[in-house]
Amino acid sequence: MDGAAILFTLAIAGVFSIVLFSLKGLLDQLPDVIDSAGRARDAWLRFRKPPLPPADDEEPPAAA
Repeated sequence: MDGAAILFTLAIAGVFSIVLFSLKGLLDQLPDVIDSAGRARDAWLRFRKPPLPPADDEEPPAAA
C-alpha cells in the first residue's frame, strides 16, 4: 500500500508539471496572437475604408 501512495503522488506531480509547462507555452504565445489580431483588424479596416474622392483643385486624369 505504501508503494501505491508514492506512485500516485509521483503521477499527480507529473501531471501537474505537464499542465504548468503547457500553460506557460500557451501564455508565452499570447502576446504574439494579440499583436497579430490587431494587425489583422487594422488591415480589415483599411480594406473596408472607402477610397477618398479627388480634391476639387486636382484635375481628373486625362483619357488615353
